[in-house]
Amino acid sequence: MHISAYTLKQAWHQVAVGSDVLNDAMFPPTGTSPDQYEQHAGEPHGRLFLVLEDDGTVRGHIGPYREVFVTQDLDQVLYFAAEDAVRKLAEDIAARAPGSGPLANLVSGQAELLDRINPVWGSAFRNGGVGGGAQPPTACGRDPLERLAWIADSWREQDPYTHLAFFRGESICAEQIALLHGADPAQIAAGTRLADLRSMDGGARDYWDIVWETCCFGQAGDWAFLMYHETPGSGPDLEALARLGVTETVHLSATSAKAIYTFDYMRNGRRIDDDWGVLELIWYDRGRAPYFRGGQLDFLNQAIRRAELDHPELTSEFELYFHALDDALDLQLPRQDIQQGTVRAAQWARRNS
Repeated sequence: MHISAYTLKQAWHQVAVGSDVLNDAMFPPTGTSPDQYEQHAGEPHGRLFLVLEDDGTVRGHIGPYREVFVTQDLDQVLYFAAEDAVRKLAEDIAARAPGSGPLANLVSGQAELLDRINPVWGSAFRNGGVGGGAQPPTACGRDPLERLAWIADSWREQDPYTHLAFFRGESICAEQIALLHGADPAQIAAGTRLADLRSMDGGARDYWDIVWETCCFGQAGDWAFLMYHETPGSGPDLEALARLGVTETVHLSATSAKAIYTFDYMRNGRRIDDDWGVLELIWYDRGRAPYFRGGQLDFLNQAIRRAELDHPELTSEFELYFHALDDALDLQLPRQDIQQGTVRAAQWARRNS
């Protein structure tokens, strides 16, 4: 069916009439250009806005520059519109809920409201929406902070480091990756630990000054990790990493003074971002998939939804996001080694010289 403004309104009306949750007034605003977003939505960003093209393509926008889905499937448009509509309802209901508080009930509340409209939509929401699969995901069943998410909140304050970088590939070596970034070869060879660097100057310098000139590294699961504040130069290029066997990288960076936190995922020399450019973690808002629906990062949308439903006790969205990275990509960091200073570490060679 060719989608037009009329067919959309008629289809929504049929859904709303058969539901005790929706009404016609809850249908998202529509237009013919994303430039009309604020004019129709009444706010600079946040609400779903539908851009209808002459060929029947519908583009969903959250803000004038953030396109979150593209489809010519009427049922998909109706689902996304319902998902957006129940969000506000779930927020209002959760805010009045006794007991565990509004955050604990928000996402499950959205799912339950979608169940009442259409059980298929409730299932789709629980699975992360488009591309989420037909079967409900298996419950996590473990401590969500165990492997990676334990570091999420302190990382927002640049503790222990501003940059968390992960590298995966066949037979990769964390020591070689640290050397490639500029670590001191003598300290690498000596097996220097973070605690050793802290005591090298006899306590004459502030710890912050010391750690700014260092990196920590190691292996956790299939990934090598490297943590640092800044590197001596611009860092290795993709070809240099490929020569070490690296096929995937994940880079998380924090600039707490500016509240900028970014996620960068590379696979086989190509950035996975649906052409969105820099991906900021603050785009993630509980109960709303942060990335393009059905796109390259939809697997993260699905992992985030699993984290939200499995762990409503997590009040920090950064912890939820990091747990989703752990779930989807198997990222982890050795908590005890890092906190006790036994993690491998080195100063940057250029500064050490």
